[in-house]
Amino acid sequence: MPPFLQKFFPSVLRKAASGAKTNMYCVFDSHLLTAFTSSLYIAGLASSLVASRLTAAIGRRNIMVLGGLTFFAGAAVNGGSVNIVMLLLGRILLGFGVGFTNQATPVYLSEIAPPKWRGAFNTGFQFFIGIGVVAANCINFGMAKHSWGWRFSLGLAVVPAAIMTIGALLISDTPASLVERGKLEQARQSLIKVRGIDDTNVDAELDDLVKSSEVAKAAHHEPFMTILERQYRPHLVMSIAIPFFQQLTGINVIAFYAPVIFQSIGLGNNSALIAAIVLGLVNLCAILVSTGVVDRFGRRFLFIVGGIQMIICQVAVSVLLGVTTGVSGTRQISKGYAILVLVLMCIYAAGFGWSWGPLSWLIPSEIFPMRVRSIGQSITIAVNFATTFVLSQTFLAMLCHFKFGTFLFYGGWIALMTIFVVFFLPETKGIPLDSMYIVWKRHWYWSRFVQEHQ
Repeated sequence: MPPFLQKFFPSVLRKAASGAKTNMYCVFDSHLLTAFTSSLYIAGLASSLVASRLTAAIGRRNIMVLGGLTFFAGAAVNGGSVNIVMLLLGRILLGFGVGFTNQATPVYLSEIAPPKWRGAFNTGFQFFIGIGVVAANCINFGMAKHSWGWRFSLGLAVVPAAIMTIGALLISDTPASLVERGKLEQARQSLIKVRGIDDTNVDAELDDLVKSSEVAKAAHHEPFMTILERQYRPHLVMSIAIPFFQQLTGINVIAFYAPVIFQSIGLGNNSALIAAIVLGLVNLCAILVSTGVVDRFGRRFLFIVGGIQMIICQVAVSVLLGVTTGVSGTRQISKGYAILVLVLMCIYAAGFGWSWGPLSWLIPSEIFPMRVRSIGQSITIAVNFATTFVLSQTFLAMLCHFKFGTFLFYGGWIALMTIFVVFFLPETKGIPLDSMYIVWKRHWYWSRFVQEHQ
C-alpha cells in the first residue's frame, strides 16, 4: 500500500516512481522491506527451538493458548506502529505465535483424529490457513486506497488471535499428551469425549497410549540425542527434508510477494491485489480437494501429481517471462501475457494446494513415535522457519538478479523433491500412530534402520 510504503519504506516508493523502468524485476529490492516479512520467521525459528520441551511439559492445548496470546500482542503492536522498530517488534511477536502454534496444532490434530480420517483432519489445518490468506488479501484490497488502511489490515489480526485463544481454552488436551504427563483419568475422559463412546470402549486405546508413554519414559534420554539414534534415521531425515523441500517449491515467497510480482510484470496496484486474491482462492479450493481424497488415494499419489504439475508451471512461467520481457527484463510485458502468467501461477497454486501444502504438515505430525514426537515436530518447524527466513530475505534480490530464471530455479528443486518422494517416502494412510513403524519396516531402504517397536 502506498501510504504504508511512504511511512516505513519511502525509498521503495521513490524507486517505483523513477528507476523502476530500467529493470522491472528490481523495483521492490529492499533489504528493510524483506526484513519486515522475514523477521516473523526468524522469531518463529527461535520459538520452535523451545516449543518442543514446552509442548511436552504443559500440553498441546496450552501451547495453542500461549500462541494465541502472543499473536494478539503482535497484531496490536503492528496496528499501532509509529516507526520501523515497532513494526518489526510486532512481526517478531507474531513469529513467536506462529512458532508455538505450528508446533502444537498439527500434533494435536494427528493425536486426536481417528486413523482413517487423520489425513482429512490435518489437511483441514492448511485449509483454514488458506481461508486466512484469502481473507487477508481481500481486506488488503478493500483498504488499499485509505491512508490508514495498512493499520486496519495489520491490526485486524487481533480478531483471529482472540478466536484462537478462546477456542483453545474450550477444548481438552489430547489423550496422548495427558498420558505423557501422567493424567490418566483426564486422558480417559478426553478419549470418551473425542471418540463419542462410553468408557468401556476406550480402554484398549488408552492402554496402547500408556504402553507407548512408558517405553518413551523408560529410555531417559535427551530427546534431541534420541532422535539421532540409528533407529530414528528415517524420521530425522523426513523432519528435515519435508519442510525444507516445501519451502523450495517457492510457494511462500510467491504468496508473500504475489502483488509485488504481478506489479513487476505489468499489472497495476489494484490488479495485483486482485491477482493475489485469485491465487489464494485457487489454493484454497485445491486444499479442499486434498482434504477429500488424501485418505482415499494416499499421500504419495498427491505428492507426485502435485509435483509434476508445479514443475510444468514454473518452467512455463520462466520461459514466458524470458521471451516477453527479454534477458535484461527491460521490455514491458503485455496485459494478455501478464494474465497468462497469472493462469499458470493458479495452476501451480492448485498443485501445491493438494500436495506439498497440506501434506508437509500432515506427514511429520503422523510419522514420529511418542518418544520423539515433540522433538521431531520441533525440528520440522525449525527447518521450515529457517528455510523460509532465508528465502523470503533473499527472494526480492534473487528476482532482481535471476529475473525470469528465479522460477526455473524453483522448478528444478520441485523436480528433485518429487524424485525424493518417489524413492524414499512410504505411504502412511490409515496406519495408527503407534503402528507407524510398519511402513518403515516394509520400505526398501529404511527397513535397515528401524526396529520392530519404537
